[in-house]
Amino acid sequence: MAGTKTEKIRQQELRQPDTFQKVGADARDWLAQRQKLIGIVVAVIILGGVGAAIASELSKRGEEKASQALGQALSVLDRPIDGVQPAQPGDTETPFKSVKERDEALVTALSDFRKAHGGTRSATTAALSLGEAQFRLGNFADAQASFGDFLKGAAQNDPLRAGAFEGQGYAFEAEKKFDEALKAFEQMGAAGGGEFLAGMGDYHKGRMLIAQDKKDEAAAVLSKVSTDHPNTTAARLSSERLAVLASQGVKIPAPAQPAAAVPDAG
Repeated sequence: MAGTKTEKIRQQELRQPDTFQKVGADARDWLAQRQKLIGIVVAVIILGGVGAAIASELSKRGEEKASQALGQALSVLDRPIDGVQPAQPGDTETPFKSVKERDEALVTALSDFRKAHGGTRSATTAALSLGEAQFRLGNFADAQASFGDFLKGAAQNDPLRAGAFEGQGYAFEAEKKFDEALKAFEQMGAAGGGEFLAGMGDYHKGRMLIAQDKKDEAAAVLSKVSTDHPNTTAARLSSERLAVLASQGVKIPAPAQPAAAVPDAG
């Protein structure tokens, strides 16, 4: 009797759909009902990939176009200047009457270029030359902003960052914003900038401390430049500043001795 009952239960179970079969059927129904939607999603994914490729290609072309346009904008620098940069045989462009006129034309050309090609690497690069021209014209606030734009857009390892910090420091210094200038020159030192600018950040820092009448602090900073950056332009300029400070009665710290070599334990 028990065997008969067990056999009935087994037959009932066999008549019921298997759990996995039921899930599979439900899934097929779900797919059938949503086939159109899935097709759309797949199409979007495919088109998204194509779109990314197209965007990448357009971006590349945009960068190339911007690079060419930047070269055209900077061609202003090739024009001769009366009494400064004489015309060469074959020159067809009218010479600028002065450096000021040349810089005004350069600011206009680079400003127009940056408006037309904003967001490109060339536009970031142009901000550096624009800031330099604005500084020469005495437009110090504009120069500060342009150098700032370059620093925002340039890669952290860009060797031109040191020059941008230096330009920004000079622009702040021209407005006697010595605290801001000091910060910019400190950042210049941290940015490096290659052999030519080695130690210049510390040299400028010393100058700003002198401008703030913090001569003892300036002497401490400047006296380290020759030790940290020997045989450089910064070391020579720092020595000249230290000589002036010494003539004013400022006590000059003794040069730090180079660290002694650690003996080989082996």
